[in-house]
Amino acid sequence: MTVAPDRSPRLVDLFEYGLNSPICLTWELTYACNLACEHCLSSSGRRDPRELSTDECKAVIDELQAMQVFYVNIGGGEPTVRPDFWELLDYATSHSVGVKFSTNGVRITPEAARRLAANDYVDVQISLDGATPEVNDAVRGPGSYDTAIRAMQNLHDAGMKNFKLSVVCTRHNIPQMDEFKAIADRYGAQLRLTRLRPSGRGADVWDELHPLPAQQRELYDWLMANGDQVLTGDSFFHLSAYGQALPGLNLCGAGRVVCLIDPVGDVYACPFAIHDEFLAGNVRETGGFAGVWRESELFRDLREPQTGGACSSCSFYDTCKGGCMAAKFFTGIPLDGPDPECVQGHGETLLAQRPEDRANIPKPSADHSRRTTRKPRPVPVTLSTRRPERPPVSACEENPLAGLSLS
Repeated sequence: MTVAPDRSPRLVDLFEYGLNSPICLTWELTYACNLACEHCLSSSGRRDPRELSTDECKAVIDELQAMQVFYVNIGGGEPTVRPDFWELLDYATSHSVGVKFSTNGVRITPEAARRLAANDYVDVQISLDGATPEVNDAVRGPGSYDTAIRAMQNLHDAGMKNFKLSVVCTRHNIPQMDEFKAIADRYGAQLRLTRLRPSGRGADVWDELHPLPAQQRELYDWLMANGDQVLTGDSFFHLSAYGQALPGLNLCGAGRVVCLIDPVGDVYACPFAIHDEFLAGNVRETGGFAGVWRESELFRDLREPQTGGACSSCSFYDTCKGGCMAAKFFTGIPLDGPDPECVQGHGETLLAQRPEDRANIPKPSADHSRRTTRKPRPVPVTLSTRRPERPPVSACEENPLAGLSLS
């Protein structure tokens, strides 16, 4: 007897056509920052006076509840410096919207940690980009390592379980993966790794900081060995072209299952693509956020079947889907071209063809940095060997918010 093949669509195939509500929504509450991280994806530093008001933020939360968005990724900037941060957090969780927020830890005091640990619908991500002060502080700023460690200690002492230690992978911390895992284990946290994108200030340092080809393989092998204990949130689906797909959706979810609300209410297709070309609308417009998500022409286009372009003939296209849209855009590679970090080497030729002055390569639409010039500093290399009826906060990909800061 011949058995007909199973032609039921895969979950990832359904997601490519978009959902009625996003499952990975990042909301940057403020651009205000106490740090000036070299690779901050939102170029944070100064508060934008046009920020959504407390009432406007609550109106967005009401929409999210009505859309059955189960959780939102809160970031910035450093979200905890908004005077109404705790009010908005409590409002969201009391309206069936869980909150996962990223912070550099500057305001995670013992009292704040106890408050967070008492709320089942909050998850916290502490950003740390070096397992030693030398590596971390060279990128995130002096004292930022100690601030993050102190925050994790406070959360641990408060009894908070499985908060996240969030790391943006660079060529200087790839050798520290075991040390990062040890730090997370020490404080009862879960390690979360995310990819460095050439977004925001990260565009200025990407060439100097992104992992080298051999390190991409080193990271892939480490993830294959430790992936059941580490979150990546689909950040590294381009690595799947090494042969075996990493856990997750393994596709670009921009405008399909992912989007960003920025501090002034602008809605972008992706947290890493803050540029007018990926601007879908504003929550202050008639129809609000739901109108943008469901009616935006940009999002409709992104939800159309993709051809794959130059990558469609590659035998690994079904696993890597051509890589990251934002990484291509901000390195000057066509959106239907290969990922700049394509592990089969297809992006290297296009990168080498970029003009020396890079004048035609897109830049982020806004820069909220406190500095007027941005030059990367040298980075030392350290070689080292109870839940009710609602779902818990998800581990899905969201803004790593490498530049969390206050003003």
